[in-house]
Amino acid sequence: MTDDDPARRRREVEAVTNAVVTWIDPPLPHATGGPLAGVRVGLKDNIDTAAVRTSCGSAFFADRVPDTDAVVVTRLAEAGAEIVAKTNLSEFAIGLTSHNSASGPVRNPWDPARIPGGSSGGSAAAVAAGLVDLALGTDTGGSVRLPAAVCGVTGLRPGVGTVPDAGTFPMCELVDTIGPLARTVPMVARAFAVLAGRPVRDPVPTPLRRIGLPELWFDDLDPGVAEVVAAAGRVFATGGAELVPVQVAGIGAAQDVLYTVIYSGLLDLHRDRLSEPGRFHAHTLDRIQLGEGLTEGHRDEALAVRTEYQQALDELFGEVDVLLTPTLAVDVPPAGGDDDVAALTRRLAQLTSPWSLHDGPTLALPVGRHPVSGMPVGAQLTAAVGGEELLLDAGAWFQERTSWHTAVPPYALD
Repeated sequence: MTDDDPARRRREVEAVTNAVVTWIDPPLPHATGGPLAGVRVGLKDNIDTAAVRTSCGSAFFADRVPDTDAVVVTRLAEAGAEIVAKTNLSEFAIGLTSHNSASGPVRNPWDPARIPGGSSGGSAAAVAAGLVDLALGTDTGGSVRLPAAVCGVTGLRPGVGTVPDAGTFPMCELVDTIGPLARTVPMVARAFAVLAGRPVRDPVPTPLRRIGLPELWFDDLDPGVAEVVAAAGRVFATGGAELVPVQVAGIGAAQDVLYTVIYSGLLDLHRDRLSEPGRFHAHTLDRIQLGEGLTEGHRDEALAVRTEYQQALDELFGEVDVLLTPTLAVDVPPAGGDDDVAALTRRLAQLTSPWSLHDGPTLALPVGRHPVSGMPVGAQLTAAVGGEELLLDAGAWFQERTSWHTAVPPYALD
């Protein structure tokens, strides 16, 4: 999209994407210097900001104004970040299409007729469209990685417990994480260090040695996605990485295990609000009600399986540096194209769910464009617990040799 009037272009980008629900002008108070000085940041609207509405994308919280900032907000401000926006999301961070009952759906800046991913769809779309330089999302079953993939940006799901979540409305605290999204790995790396309370370290572009390719546990990977991610694997191979097929014990059941853990608690979390079901977006309500019939026994059994799965992954990471998979198994779906929200959710999260059961980090990278639709395609690199720097160094190496992260969608600011 081109326009000689910058103000008009900005209004059009904002209107088309619906990525931002609140502009904060002037930005929240912040340090005058620091590793994120001058960086414009958007916060997913389930992250508390003192004196600024935090709606969680829900009509229930349409007028909610917190008294204090979330811990991550304080850390960003102390690092000099200019927090300028609250970004749109799936209601209560439930769902992968960024529909909600408060602010309307987010739209993908590459094609407004397609989903932006979720639940952090506004964060990814705002970065892709140039409305902010950096955004925070939350990730339970793929909610940072999927929007990053379908909007063509970079996103990190840090290891569980690495970034403090105080002041962030939960979906499932056992697997929730807060992660940064930006165009480039170096920006994500700086933000991650700040969020985790670590010394800021620029990534050192480093090739990987041994990459595990999990043998697919389903039969319906889109051929275009497979082609693009295979090409990304060949880029890593030019640096000497050995690509080896691996078996991941328990991966076929991982999505069901994750959903049992999530939905067994989600119903209780929202039980009081269920007396007014009409205030939820229909898709949100459908997802919450998936917890009906799940007992404490189901949850305990799922947690036991999760422990076994994590032990198997720990052993596997003794053999490979990372695991490489597509982020999304299909081309980016149209918005509103499937009323069976449970089936759509399963399909979209087929490849992200298994790594949500893992306590270690996953990095989502843009790796190409779909050969049929031209939409972005993303890949995931997953590492052992504590492997964030390994992933960021490898991602920086990949982005030095590719330009997919520099691509600008049709609806974006110059």
